[in-house]
Amino acid sequence: MQVYFKCILLNFALFAGYKFERKNFKLFIGGSTARNACSMRRYKMIYIELFLNFLVIGAVSFGGGYGMISLVRETVLSRGWLTESEFMSFIAVSESTPGPLAVNMATFIGSSQGGMLGAFMATLGVVLPSFVIILIIAAVLKNLLKYAGVNAVLSGIRPCIVAMIIATAISMGLNTLFGFVDYTSRIAPDLRSMIIFMILFAVSFLLKKIWKRKLSPILMIVLSAVLGIVFWGF
Repeated sequence: MQVYFKCILLNFALFAGYKFERKNFKLFIGGSTARNACSMRRYKMIYIELFLNFLVIGAVSFGGGYGMISLVRETVLSRGWLTESEFMSFIAVSESTPGPLAVNMATFIGSSQGGMLGAFMATLGVVLPSFVIILIIAAVLKNLLKYAGVNAVLSGIRPCIVAMIIATAISMGLNTLFGFVDYTSRIAPDLRSMIIFMILFAVSFLLKKIWKRKLSPILMIVLSAVLGIVFWGF
C-alpha cells in the first residue's frame, strides 16, 4: 500500500505543473468582477468533472489499466480534453513511468486540464472505487470466490474485458500506423511507425522462438524510444 501511494505522489511530481495556477492567479487579479466570477466557476467545474468522470471510470472498469483505456479514451475525446494524438502520447508516457497505468493516466490527464488540483481530483476519482470495494470485500465478504453467483458474474465480465482491450488495441494501431481515426478520415500510412512496429515485433518473435525468452516490457520501451530518436530525431 505504501508503494502504491508513493507511485501516486511521484506521478504528481512528474505531471502536475504550476502553469495552470499561475494563469489562474493572473486572471483573478485583473479584469471585471463578473468575468472573474464566471472564470472561477468554470475552473471549479473542471475539478468536479474530472473527479466524477474518473470516479465512474474507476467504478465500472474491470481488467486493470488496459481494460480502462477504452473508457478513458471515450471520455477525454468526447469532452474535448485531448485529441487522439495527445491521448496516444499520454498512454506512452503513462506506460513508461512508475506506477499503475490507470493512476498514471488519471494524474496526467487531470494535470493537463486542472494543474495540481486537477491531477489530485482525477487520481482520487479513479482510485476511490477500487479502494472502497476491496475494503468492503476484505472486511465483510471473505472467500468471495466460493460463491457460484460471484464466479458467474466474473465469467461474464471476462469476455467483455478481452473485447474492450482488443478493440482499443485495434483502434490505437489503426490510428498510429495508418492515421485512421474514424470512417470520415483519410488513410495516411506512417512508414516510420510501421517500420518501428515491425522491428519490435521481429525482435520479440525471435527472442521467443529462438532463445525461448520474452523481451522485458522495460527493454521494449527503451528500444522503441531509441528507434523513435533515430527515425524522428534526425
